[in-house]
Amino acid sequence: TDTEVIAHLIEDHYSGDIVAAVRHMLVDLEGAYAIGVVHQDHPDVIVAARKGSPLVVGSVEQGGYLASDVTPLLKYLRDVYFVDDGELAIIRPESINITRIDGSVVKKSATRITWNEDSAEKGGYAHFMLKEIFEEPQTLRNALTGRIKVGSPNFKEIEHLKDDIKKARSITVLACGTSYHAGLVFQRFIQDYSNIRAEVEVASEFRYRRLSENFADLVIAISQSGETADTLEGIRKARKMGAKVISLTNVVGSTISRESDAVIYINAGPEIGVAATKTYVAQLAVLILLGAGIAKIMGSSTTDIAMIVNELEGMPTIFENTLPIANEQCSRLAGEYFDYKHFMYIGRGYSYATALEGALKLKEISYIHASGYQAGELKHGPIALLDNDFPVFAIVPEDELKSKMISNIMETKARDAKVVAICSENDREVAKAVNSRIEVPGVLEPLYPLVMSPYLQLFAYYVAVRKALDPDKPRNLAKSVTVE
Repeated sequence: TDTEVIAHLIEDHYSGDIVAAVRHMLVDLEGAYAIGVVHQDHPDVIVAARKGSPLVVGSVEQGGYLASDVTPLLKYLRDVYFVDDGELAIIRPESINITRIDGSVVKKSATRITWNEDSAEKGGYAHFMLKEIFEEPQTLRNALTGRIKVGSPNFKEIEHLKDDIKKARSITVLACGTSYHAGLVFQRFIQDYSNIRAEVEVASEFRYRRLSENFADLVIAISQSGETADTLEGIRKARKMGAKVISLTNVVGSTISRESDAVIYINAGPEIGVAATKTYVAQLAVLILLGAGIAKIMGSSTTDIAMIVNELEGMPTIFENTLPIANEQCSRLAGEYFDYKHFMYIGRGYSYATALEGALKLKEISYIHASGYQAGELKHGPIALLDNDFPVFAIVPEDELKSKMISNIMETKARDAKVVAICSENDREVAKAVNSRIEVPGVLEPLYPLVMSPYLQLFAYYVAVRKALDPDKPRNLAKSVTVE
């Protein structure tokens, strides 16, 4: 294995000094790695290094610790060091020295992690995923606290970039997976409420495509962990081409946060479940508010935006009031639909991102084949799949495209497909058109992706539970994708 090769390379260079042996060995390595080296002749030292993969280290009197993320370290310590590419950490009890591979000393301050260790426990819930969904009201409070002042967006983190934002003609959003879906909501919002062009790119594709000069003035990178390999390489590419980068992440001191021009933390706290839940709603809330803030900086702020910010500020209370009802609705609905092998999620406008995220949640924890489509694309191919064994999950908020969505629903029912809808409260028109429905509170159009999120998460959760699967640890998946 790669690891065994590394051990033999160290052996080749070892002559009594384990740090020097590791330093010389690193010169021979290619590709991405994060390693920790121990030697029987040096029981009080761990030598750690990284390139392209995350590495966090810390030390207390009892010994030294290293991990790829801060969460497993919470039980042992609070002050950690984030090792950068090309750096070597020499860890001993109560001391850490960080150097570059050439031996030059790196002066680095410890980062204090304020997360509570209890937040990394289940707290009486059957699974972390369920616990984290029920933490979403507080997550929203944490994400928004200090960022709304007198009803207006207030991001101190981007104050120094105001002039760059004012001059920006285009924005590119870089993200993967769930973060990409949050980016789609931001794209729709910024294009609806400002005069700036916005594109969303899958980071794994962006990093390898040819870019024209001045492809974008501003890049917004979204990564829960702050260590997503493709997103990290994407922002490096963007910065080389002169773009300013604002990153959204949940992890203080993560690589992406350190390599950006500005960083906005979503403040969701540790998320143990592999499927993103509370971090997604935090991303949505912060991105909508950021979109309002950018519109304000560019002079495009309107009464509509003020109303959206006001309703966004009250969203934690809405979540608190609706989660118990959502839990009951989704548990019941999962009992009706858990045995299907396929699902198609459809939506329009803001709801297209919601359809993609709902499908992703279902497939990643229940292993049901689920796909998300723009509802207007059904007749361009996807409708051929539908029959009595292929149900449709329709995202139907009270918005200007609702009548179009109902027309799409009738098309799917004509193919004998059962239709589940998530719609606004007391929507009789939708109720008549579908087989089953979940009702959510009525909100302003850009906020429907946010208010619908816990319902889609809970539906996927209960389907997985009904199938006797562990939603916290879906097969073949990891919490952070730190390699290509």
